[in-house]
Amino acid sequence: MSRPSGATDIASPDRTEPSVKSVAPQNKAPQTKRRGERLGVSARAWVFVTPVLLALAVVIGYPVVRALIMSFQKDSGLDKATGMFVEGGGAGFSNYTHWLLEQCTNSLGETVDCPTGNLGSQFWTAIGVTLLFTVVTVALEATIGLGMAVIMGKTFKGRALLRAAVLIPWAIPTAVTARLWEFMFQYDGVVNRLFGTHILWTADPWPARFAVIAADVWKTTPFMALLILAGLQVIPEDVYEAARVDGASAWQRFWNITMPLLKPALLVAVLFRTMDALRMYDLPAIMTQSNPATRTISMLVVDQVRQGPNSASALSVITFLLIFTVAFFLVKVLGANAVRTQEEQREAH
Repeated sequence: MSRPSGATDIASPDRTEPSVKSVAPQNKAPQTKRRGERLGVSARAWVFVTPVLLALAVVIGYPVVRALIMSFQKDSGLDKATGMFVEGGGAGFSNYTHWLLEQCTNSLGETVDCPTGNLGSQFWTAIGVTLLFTVVTVALEATIGLGMAVIMGKTFKGRALLRAAVLIPWAIPTAVTARLWEFMFQYDGVVNRLFGTHILWTADPWPARFAVIAADVWKTTPFMALLILAGLQVIPEDVYEAARVDGASAWQRFWNITMPLLKPALLVAVLFRTMDALRMYDLPAIMTQSNPATRTISMLVVDQVRQGPNSASALSVITFLLIFTVAFFLVKVLGANAVRTQEEQREAH
């Protein structure tokens, strides 16, 4: 019986089937080559990064670890029994409780509340003053700096001269700024004569705090304005043009376009300035000198170093933890909001 024409014999030996083995290993060699290239790049990167990491470990890591070890040791002193100068030995957490609980040791070796005038009794007052300076100065500097950045971001004749003039207070050394404002806030200085007042600006508690805040805002606002201006320059102009075509007012363009797109730069400015304000030392130290009403936590550390370095190390660790906590909060909370705003804008477009 004959087969129909065109039929294919399934069992025919002439049929050639594709070989899986000949196709599968074709990409194996390029993948291995790329993996080797990546490993080579990674190895070369570590060659350049390792010296920097070692330098940071020596410059930053060692002082931090050394301060932490010293914070658990007693300060050296005179042995009352022998009258000899002896090492302090282990202190446990006594240096930390000395500050956090404001506890001191009397002549009988008993733990009591630190007397008035002792540095240990000024810990929480210094914390409050530091936080007061930080919150008020950063809020004022961010607000005024935003306004200055918006003005400097516009195109007009003499803009370059204005930008240079605005940065002058920030360029002046802090010690010089403190002296200038100290002269202005003296009893017979410019401020009292200008307002017709008779206030002891550097001696009374709240006037002294106000004087430090005013001097710090004057000096550091240009720094905030510069960082915010950098963020404004990134915003594309066509976004504002589209908003004008849609009939958006100047306030609507500022609130719905400028502020959301400016949040990342504003966060960076607030973060940098907050960490700097929490470490404020030279401005109040020079302006008001030994006024306890303006003593910040950094001033307390420096004063304690002269009396006992180990106790000062514990206070330095506490200061570090305070700054780290505030910085972590700003990055975690404000940073998340900024990123979420950008994602919402991308989804809207």
